[in-house]
Amino acid sequence: MEVESFVSRTLELLREDREAEIEETRSWQENVSLKDLQRKGVCLLKLQPESQRTSLYGRMLVVFVPRKYLATNILPSNSFGPGDIVGLYSVEGCGPSSQLGSGVVTKASQVAISVAFEAQDGFSLEGDVLYNLMKLANNVTYQRQKCALNSLNGYSSGPASSLISVLFGYSEPGSLSQSNPIEFFNTGLDEYQREAVTFALAQRELAIVHGPPGTGKTTTVVEVILQAVNQGLKVLCCAPSNVAVDNLVEALVRNKARLLRLGHPARLQESIQKHSLDALLAQSDNTDIIAEIRKDIDRAFAKMKKSHDKGGRSHLKAEVKELRKELRKREESAISQILKGADIILATNTGAYADGPLKFLPKDHFDLVVIDECAQALESSCWISLLKARKCILAGDHKQLPPTIKSHTAAAKGLSVSLMERLIQKHGSSVVRMLTMQYRMNSAIMQWASQEMYGGKLIAHTSVEKHLLRDLPGVGSTEETETPLLLIDTAGCGLSEMETSDEQSKGNQGEADIVALHIQALTEAGVKAKDIAVIAPYNLQVDLLRQQLSLKHPKLEIRSVDGFQGREKEAVVLSLVRSNRKGEVGFLAEDRRLNVAVTRARRHLAVVCDTQTIQQHAFLKSLLDHMTERGEVRTAFQYLEDAVPMNYTHEPSQQHSKPKPRPKEKERKETGPRQTPGPAQSANKDGGTPDPPADRVEGEGKRKEEELKEELLQFWKDPERAVLNFPSTLNSHARLLVHQISEELGLRHESVGEGWNRRITVSKQEDGPDRPHQSASPACPTEQPDRPASDTGPTGSERGTSGLPQVELKNFHLERMQREQAKRNLKAQSSSASAQSSKNSKRSAKGKGHSKAESTESVLVDDDFDALINAVVKADSVCASAKCKASVLTLGQLCRYCNRRYCLSHHIPEVHGCGDLAKAHARIGRSRDAALHATGGKKALDPNKKAHLQRRLDTKLKDLATQRKVKSKAE
Repeated sequence: MEVESFVSRTLELLREDREAEIEETRSWQENVSLKDLQRKGVCLLKLQPESQRTSLYGRMLVVFVPRKYLATNILPSNSFGPGDIVGLYSVEGCGPSSQLGSGVVTKASQVAISVAFEAQDGFSLEGDVLYNLMKLANNVTYQRQKCALNSLNGYSSGPASSLISVLFGYSEPGSLSQSNPIEFFNTGLDEYQREAVTFALAQRELAIVHGPPGTGKTTTVVEVILQAVNQGLKVLCCAPSNVAVDNLVEALVRNKARLLRLGHPARLQESIQKHSLDALLAQSDNTDIIAEIRKDIDRAFAKMKKSHDKGGRSHLKAEVKELRKELRKREESAISQILKGADIILATNTGAYADGPLKFLPKDHFDLVVIDECAQALESSCWISLLKARKCILAGDHKQLPPTIKSHTAAAKGLSVSLMERLIQKHGSSVVRMLTMQYRMNSAIMQWASQEMYGGKLIAHTSVEKHLLRDLPGVGSTEETETPLLLIDTAGCGLSEMETSDEQSKGNQGEADIVALHIQALTEAGVKAKDIAVIAPYNLQVDLLRQQLSLKHPKLEIRSVDGFQGREKEAVVLSLVRSNRKGEVGFLAEDRRLNVAVTRARRHLAVVCDTQTIQQHAFLKSLLDHMTERGEVRTAFQYLEDAVPMNYTHEPSQQHSKPKPRPKEKERKETGPRQTPGPAQSANKDGGTPDPPADRVEGEGKRKEEELKEELLQFWKDPERAVLNFPSTLNSHARLLVHQISEELGLRHESVGEGWNRRITVSKQEDGPDRPHQSASPACPTEQPDRPASDTGPTGSERGTSGLPQVELKNFHLERMQREQAKRNLKAQSSSASAQSSKNSKRSAKGKGHSKAESTESVLVDDDFDALINAVVKADSVCASAKCKASVLTLGQLCRYCNRRYCLSHHIPEVHGCGDLAKAHARIGRSRDAALHATGGKKALDPNKKAHLQRRLDTKLKDLATQRKVKSKAE
């Protein structure tokens, strides 16, 4: 690649990107409402100053928070971060006329944002007045990159000549002869990190350290820098962001290195500010002299204002000129002395610009340039520092987030290709050492990223290979804390994304509800909220999640993917949002963005998504396949059990017709092979061949069934035990098994509680006609008919568990419980046992008085399973109301809440006892409707169609304008 062609092409692309940024800002201010700007994350509205104080070097630091009378104190989702330049506006708008000043963001959190203003701005903010903040375009960065590229184009001789030759392919990278073995400062480095350090020091011009997530890249870079200083080299260390630079400063300070941090003090972390140039200048020997010279200049100016003598004024001007020259000389001397005394100078890529403090150093001062997080930086920004040394070491991961570029056209033309990525493509492994031992993720989480992004080379260290949430102090053992991978599938559950016209603002209230339930399960198990991250790709979804979770869990971090680069959490819950019939996934298709989101998790990763939509993209499908094979899969119905599809209908029951599956079973069939039953789901009961990944989890489901059956059988046999309580940790399928097995054994079984607190109590029935004879074999309570040898269906006890759900055994259980309660009430009212016995005899003598519950009771006495099925199916043909015998074969209506059929007189939920469930369902519907209406209430017009209609309108108006006749003066 020719240097001249690279420079000219890059300058053109930078100009295009800069124009796109300016046009975007102008368009936002002119055409986009303030609320839409806030939804995009570039504006914060109606903030009030919580505190004001004078910060370092006279700058005014203001902390802004949301209005205090709001229901929530959480800021909307935004892209504000340390170092961003922001404009301060009055509450009326964000235009030039309402701008009060500009400052630099020093700290940003979910509840507050701190901004530093220069003291000379001279404005004071009132605590009870509201203000707006908006991100401003930064022209400084563009100008510094442009200057560096022009310097590169004209570079003839200097320390970077050989480096430029290698980076543009004029010569091949060389290596140095390593004389002495390295004595590592950090004795805990693994073999891959040691190899990378040795390789980087041995290269003559270029070395690249590729550090995938959790492999200790920063630790390796710090060791390289310390070893270089130990060899007597002067090091310039840069990174694209202030946060990345400060991380290096903190690590180097722990090793007592002599360093200097360049940059605006307001952009630095408080713990780093004492290492800044401004702080060291304030402590230097020349400080007092410089302060006296400034006072002399101020006094001379004061005399000039009072003097009316022309000669005296000329003398004072000459004095001021000399004083300024002396001041400049003293300041330059102090800065140069501090710069030369540092072994390591750290700055952002643009902070190392030629006209900054580094101009006081000789051109050949630096021996080595280290650029961390190089894959996130534009190549043009890297050349600002690369021109200052003969050797460079690049570190980063080009498989994670790329540089931020406003112009999609410029990105497509090559501006998004980082220097690190370009050099790896050109030179391959000859200049790269990859760190492969990772210390963050459970191996199940790691393996997907390893296979899809890193060629299967990542290795999980033994300390993290099998670690789970349950291993954390104070965390209990539950289904959630025992699984590293959990996929919650919303396909077919009616949880569609909200319809919005803005691609950047997508939301899904249903997914937000499920995330909230999962967070509740984790925190109730003992996982601390500060150890959990909730990641969503869209700002609107981040807002929905914050509104739902932040008040209850203030320390829970909810951000977009970009806010988590370089960080980690014990548990990560990822909401992918997209759920639509077209299968559109938007910018979820950006592979590197998904890689970052997944690899933030250490012990637990939960993904909430619509698999039918997400699987339309091959890379996303690979994640679903991995989680299906290696993790647990659940359907959203297990979290939202009252979310019955609105179009569910119940056909008239017939004795020989095949019953329709219940919503959960139906949903599992509809979701296809990806809906593999996990430990929380039922095993395949249809006798079909399960998908290969499901073999293991199906076996676990059967094993769990056998354990429950054995526990209930022991309780049934033990005459000393009257009650058996099951814990609330049982999932819905396990609870169903307990009901089924208890029914086989003739035990009472009752579910109490709601949601995650739902549990089952099993007790033995009193001696009477309802209790089966103890001499019967409990393992086989019903007589089985002869079966053909070719029949491969379930037999024995399997038939008892697979057939009962098809005849609505839960309904039978509820009816029997109602009957028993009625019996107890009658016994309490009777005065003697003989009177009660007589009353029962009379009632049994009436043929027409037999209810469907008593018919079922007689079936149990006869111990005939086929008769039981026939009786319950017959009972299902009449109204489920206890005192009603009306037929529901033709005009019956199914209750969506209890799944039972009623006549027209009792089908209303409030009439037959489902009023509370109906109210809860209505509340959920209203909340979803409110969220939909908040986005406009109707589907946005297609942008292409809108543009076409606008063109037609413009043409029509133009034609009408030309047809108008100009009135003559005579008229």
